[in-house]
Amino acid sequence: MTNNDIFKKLRVALMLRDDQIVEILELVDFRISKTELSAFFRAEDHENYVECGDQVLRNFLNGLVIHLRGTKENPKNPTAVLAKHKAEIPVKEGQKERTEFKAKPKDEERARGDQKPGQKSTAAKKKPFKKPAPKVQVVEKVKFNFGKNKKS
Repeated sequence: MTNNDIFKKLRVALMLRDDQIVEILELVDFRISKTELSAFFRAEDHENYVECGDQVLRNFLNGLVIHLRGTKENPKNPTAVLAKHKAEIPVKEGQKERTEFKAKPKDEERARGDQKPGQKSTAAKKKPFKKPAPKVQVVEKVKFNFGKNKKS
C-alpha cells in the first residue's frame, strides 16, 4: 500500500475536502496548493499523477492530530470535529437529508441488546435432533500391504 493509498483512504474516511486538507497541513507550517494536492489523488496511470512522499504524509498525520485533538492549551473533542465535518457535507439535489449507511445485523435475534451473547431467545424454537442417515458403502473394505510381503 502506497502513501497515496493511505492518503486517499484517510480523506474518504474522515470526509475531508481539499481545502480542509490544505488547512490541516498549514497547522504544521507545511504549504501546499490544491492542485499539488489533487495530483496525489489521481489514478496511477494519469499523466499528472504524483507519488506522495513520506514528508507530505507525515506532516498531514501530525496536522490531523492537532486538527482533531487540538493543542494542550486548547484541547478539542475529536467526535465533535468529525460531526462538524459531516454536517458541512452538502445534501444532494432531490433529497431532504443525507442518507446514512448503516449495516444491518446478520441475525435480528442476536442483535438484541437485552440478551447476553450466549443466551438463547425465548422465541427460538427447539428442533429435535435427527440422527443422520447411515452412509452407504460404495467400495469394499480393502487392506493395503504397501508392498510388504506376507509371511505365510
